[in-house]
Amino acid sequence: MLSLSVASPSTATFYPKPALSKTSFHGVRIAQLCPARITPCALRKPSSASSVVMMAKREEEMKEIRAKTTEEINDEIVELKGELLMLRLQKATRNEFKSSEFRRMHKRVARMFTVRRERELEEGINKRLSRKLDRQWKKSIVYRPPPSLKKLREEEAAAEAKESA
Repeated sequence: MLSLSVASPSTATFYPKPALSKTSFHGVRIAQLCPARITPCALRKPSSASSVVMMAKREEEMKEIRAKTTEEINDEIVELKGELLMLRLQKATRNEFKSSEFRRMHKRVARMFTVRRERELEEGINKRLSRKLDRQWKKSIVYRPPPSLKKLREEEAAAEAKESA
């Protein structure tokens, strides 16, 4: 089963049992004879090709976002937040959905907020004023159904029209 061999007397340390010890350990401690544990992450070679592709996609997406106006960015943030709501509803009702969409949308929204904050910094808007403007912007949002819900409603309307005809 399990065998133990001690290579030299220096690897094993014997501790005498003290009379009034507060520790619960009384016995032999054996130093590790084998090399340190190798984690699976250390065995993997970093895939430089995949990281380069991901970086290129991210930079391309940031260029695309920076090309938009602030109003377009705000509109897209509202749409993406609506899509996230739809995903959460699908998850709650146990409908089929892609769980990877959560992360993708969250990251896209975060990138948009980053570009928006970069523009505020260029204009010289400090953090406190930025939060005040953000609260005002949130109050001014007119909520509308996300594009996926509009598409779903159109499909249902087409199905009902087909059934009634």
